[in-house]
Amino acid sequence: FRLEDGLKVIISGAITLYTPRGSYQLNIMTIEPEGNGALSLAFEQLKKRLQKKGYFDEALKKPLPPYPKTIALVTSKTGAALQDMLRVIENRWPLLEVKIFDVLVQGDMAKDEISRTIQAVDTMLFDTIILSRGGGSIEDLWAFNESIVADAIFKAKTPIVSAIGHEIDWLISDFVSDLRAPTPSAAIEMILPDKNEMLLTLDRIFLDIQ
Repeated sequence: FRLEDGLKVIISGAITLYTPRGSYQLNIMTIEPEGNGALSLAFEQLKKRLQKKGYFDEALKKPLPPYPKTIALVTSKTGAALQDMLRVIENRWPLLEVKIFDVLVQGDMAKDEISRTIQAVDTMLFDTIILSRGGGSIEDLWAFNESIVADAIFKAKTPIVSAIGHEIDWLISDFVSDLRAPTPSAAIEMILPDKNEMLLTLDRIFLDIQ
């Protein structure tokens, strides 16, 4: 989080004495916001900054195609979220061409890898990009609350769906992206047509012609 005027904080450190001048110094080791966790405060501060910059403006959200032909899944190849999405794709709209881009989804290096991957995939002319991972703690999901990831999402020309964690999890990527899905599997249901509904429609058309 950023220090701001009027912010109440808890400081840990040590006091030292500079004997020749008789002056005391406070050597600060850690600063935590009073009453709020550092991550919670950092989230709110970044959210306010990005909102002022227009990152959440509904008028700038890109529409998603009703019948996508190609999608890019930016996620971890080893995560359960990927298997959930692939299963829903197979059941719902198997005509889709899917490409998986394996990225770190937590840890210190995740934000840079996610940002670089979004920028690269955005040049590949996919119909939609889905950014996803399964649930976890606020620390586990923090890569999706980083400004570098928000910048990559906002500047992308390809529509991006943010599908991070569970329904109760709200990340900065959710606010910036063109569509927020409560879970990875729900993202697939939201952007793909249902083959069964399409078959029923075709049956009705055929019967009407007869």
